[in-house]
Amino acid sequence: MSAVRGDRPVLAVVGATGAVGSVMREVISARPDIWGEIRLIASARSAGRLLPVRGEQVPVTELSAEAFDGVDIAMFDVPDEVSAQWAPVAAARGAVVIDKSGAFRMDPQVPLVVPEVNPAAAANRPKGIISVPNCTTLSMIVVLGVLHQAYRLRELVAASYQAASGAGQAGTDSLYDQVAAVAGHRTLGQRPGDVRAAVTDTGPFPAPLVLNVVPWAGSLKADGWSSEELKIRNETRKILGTDDIKITATCVRVPVITGHSLALHAVFDAEVDRNEAVRLLEKAPGVEVIDRPEAGVYPTPVDVAGTDPTMVGRIRQNQDDSHALELFVCGDNLRKGAALNAAQIAELLVAG
Repeated sequence: MSAVRGDRPVLAVVGATGAVGSVMREVISARPDIWGEIRLIASARSAGRLLPVRGEQVPVTELSAEAFDGVDIAMFDVPDEVSAQWAPVAAARGAVVIDKSGAFRMDPQVPLVVPEVNPAAAANRPKGIISVPNCTTLSMIVVLGVLHQAYRLRELVAASYQAASGAGQAGTDSLYDQVAAVAGHRTLGQRPGDVRAAVTDTGPFPAPLVLNVVPWAGSLKADGWSSEELKIRNETRKILGTDDIKITATCVRVPVITGHSLALHAVFDAEVDRNEAVRLLEKAPGVEVIDRPEAGVYPTPVDVAGTDPTMVGRIRQNQDDSHALELFVCGDNLRKGAALNAAQIAELLVAG
């Protein structure tokens, strides 16, 4: 599996100036120092800019074929169309590409990898590319993975509550602007249309997000489904290695800056004991159980922001089905939902 040609591998971060690229630099700086050179790559307008990583100021290199010469592993966080063009170029230059975009996730020749769930999949990469799942999928999959291994997941109904930052920096900026637009107006939200009148620019969202929830995330696909909803269905099946799980999702954007949450109704082939499931989750890598409802303690987005684990709580045995569990999970959509998972894959490749 090793993708390293020397003792100190060369890592490239493509899209180093973006929101996830910034988190990626933080993650790399905080994790074990296994890298020789770290090459920061971005568009021509950012070339020469100095960015911090591992306590040093590193100049940004312009994206080009030559930028990948000598690179062992290249982590991409760029739009789909940029990955589609440049990931094969990097792979042809000898780098193993870890791609965060949606360009290759459902390609049968590109593994979709979560190290806590399916690490062996990273070894089979005929195109030299490994995909990182969507941030919403990643916010729940380490929890579902351990339960699937024990009981075999048969059906999943998911309702997601997705942070503004899932729409990129524009989403974050828009929510802050919307908060400023309504600040001090204590009657807003009590009459039809008053929030829409106050928020004249909804940014990347189809409706005001402040003082509101928007039952839409992603782009429109067939039969009224959004791209985010189909990603949950298709990516979960691919990661767990089975196409016969019935999965349906409804994705909702909420006025939260960082941290995706999901309410999950999971049905398994085997009967599930709630206490046994909790013990499995407490031992699972990448999972933290926060479940003391009698004390008002359960995971929320403000608890996961800036942290690595997926937090799970509200773990309940379904009252009508001994094969079903109800759970609430939260994960930082910029860390485990993007940067951390890519860094873990890179470390997996180096370890061989």
